[in-house]
Amino acid sequence: MQSLLEGVKQVSTRARGKSSETERARQQLRSTLSAKGYQFTEQRAIVFDYLQQVAHHPTAEEVFLAVKAKLPKISLATVYKNLEALVESGAAAKWTYGDGSSRYDKRTDHHYHLRCLRCGRMWDVEPTQVSDMLDRMRPQRGFQVTDYRLEIVGFCRDCRQ
Repeated sequence: MQSLLEGVKQVSTRARGKSSETERARQQLRSTLSAKGYQFTEQRAIVFDYLQQVAHHPTAEEVFLAVKAKLPKISLATVYKNLEALVESGAAAKWTYGDGSSRYDKRTDHHYHLRCLRCGRMWDVEPTQVSDMLDRMRPQRGFQVTDYRLEIVGFCRDCRQ
């Protein structure tokens, strides 16, 4: 019985920790949006929450389908508007490709990606020796670097089968 009670307490503590973590993220979101002149709305917060939960970088359609479970009356256009507000405020990043597809990322810092050439899904990859490679690259004389991104492309586990 004692071990059962301890297990319940641990689950309860983890749930409170997750709740306070979500609340901190929402407070940060509120500040970020406000600083750029955007309002904090429940729809925007739920879109942001979804980005925080997924390991890959979803399309707007994927976000829409996931968020619709919590907000049945939300439209795809509203999801697009909220994603763009998150990107413009600096709370999320948007990756766009030549085929017109866009994927959204909760991380706005410099980091690297894996992208599947077949399904288009993207994941973060942490650098190991990539930083050394970036230090050795020299841009063309007179070229001013304002940003960079590194992407490793190939085929994900699901698409290779």
